Amino acid sequence: MTVRFTGHLPRQITTLGRLIAVVLPDVNGQLRRWRTVLVHCKERELAKQAELSMRHKRFHCQGGSVFALNAGRYRRGVLRLIVALQTISDYLDNLCDRAGCLDARAFRTLHRAMTCAVNPEQEIPDFYADYPLSDDGGYLRALVEECRAIVALLPSYSLVQPEVTRLAGLYSDLQVFKHTEPELRVPLLSEWFARHRPLYPDLYWWEFAAATGSTLAMFALFAAAADPRLEDNEIEKILKAYFPWICGLHILLDYYIDQEEDRLGGDLNFVSYYPDPDTRQKRLLFFMQRALAETASLSRPWFHRMVVKGLPALYLSDPKVHAQGLNSLAGDLLRAAGPGARILHDTCQALRRLKQI
Repeated sequence: MTVRFTGHLPRQITTLGRLIAVVLPDVNGQLRRWRTVLVHCKERELAKQAELSMRHKRFHCQGGSVFALNAGRYRRGVLRLIVALQTISDYLDNLCDRAGCLDARAFRTLHRAMTCAVNPEQEIPDFYADYPLSDDGGYLRALVEECRAIVALLPSYSLVQPEVTRLAGLYSDLQVFKHTEPELRVPLLSEWFARHRPLYPDLYWWEFAAATGSTLAMFALFAAAADPRLEDNEIEKILKAYFPWICGLHILLDYYIDQEEDRLGGDLNFVSYYPDPDTRQKRLLFFMQRALAETASLSRPWFHRMVVKGLPALYLSDPKVHAQGLNSLAGDLLRAAGPGARILHDTCQALRRLKQI
């Protein structure tokens, strides 16, 4: 499959400029604001994991917040929403991955924060009820309430809410299964995919799992919900493009650059399940091609195409790529992404040197 798109490079460059000049400073400001809430946290380990998640995973908020530029006059609200939900995601990931707990029930209860955040009418429970630590000074609840307040203002949120809830539920399932006892992880993930396989017959179980681990489809739906004229067919097209293709590409690239780190840490890494490097390379290129192809039917396709091109640009500009000798696939993916991808990649490298991402 060969997909070529031309004619939108000036728009993409303009949007990239706005991302750097407007969005990144706003994201940094939002993260500073959440750090002021965190000062009330009395449990040292919770405060530590929250701070580490904001410091080391800041680029998740930065990259995701590009969708705010597709939200019209709701740009600032959607940016705050994306930063808050992504911060919940990154914080909970740390609590499941780095705080010494392997209790699946605790992880399930913690991740009710994700579904509560996108359902303003849902009662807020004690997210720490089954977790060994709890006194965060109101930090997690404040993040959840921020999300709920903003989604309630988006004019078309009622149209996207069922799908956002479904995606948040899949994300939560993944976090529970992949963080529980090591010997249970693959059986649980495999059985989980078996229930969803009829809808995604072209995927391996680890590719489905990867797609569920991305928040990008939710962010795309938030931006779409800012349009009072949003129609159901546009929601369907967004879902078809983002899940599993764009979301899968996103997380597969994330795991691709973390292979050595995960091997040393004994962590589950999805790309390690490909039978050989050649299959891995072909599948990543396949995800790239499908992701690009599916953007053609979307409203403002050039914007979503830029998101797709931005994924290899962001992840493959990480120094870990060169350190692990992964440059060959990086070059293939950037070429497959087409015009503009190399510009985005070089920009990401420059931002990394300046410690802006």
